[in-house]
Amino acid sequence: MTSPPYLQTGESAVLYDGVCKLCNGWVQFLLRHRLARQVRFASVQSEQGKALLRWAGLPEEKISTIVYIKGDQHWLRAQAVFRVMQHLPLPWRGLAVLRHFPDTLSNFAYDRIALNRYRLFGRYSSQHAIVPDYPGRFLHQVDSPR
Repeated sequence: MTSPPYLQTGESAVLYDGVCKLCNGWVQFLLRHRLARQVRFASVQSEQGKALLRWAGLPEEKISTIVYIKGDQHWLRAQAVFRVMQHLPLPWRGLAVLRHFPDTLSNFAYDRIALNRYRLFGRYSSQHAIVPDYPGRFLHQVDSPR
């Protein structure tokens, strides 16, 4: 498999819904809690996000999950969240142990929230801009694939 577009060796990417208030809040949480710098972000509405979705073999439209891409692998839903948590400092990193729970349990909870996220938390009328913690954190700030 080819390398994911826009990412250099050692980098990973979190793809999130840029109009979802819950998803944007989660990205802001990760930034506030010093997420490792090699983890970058792209909204699924951005060209970079769509290119990464295509690379992973996922649909570009109506994607309703968090996607985490690292190396030549990708994870969805609860597994994506737990694997991203590995890149946070303690005590948050400890939550990554939940990736060992059966997917049926963790995804059940994730899916209930994801299906109702707009109703429960709201949505923006267009892709919401998040202030990065350093230049280049968001892939839309890059002009061409790396």
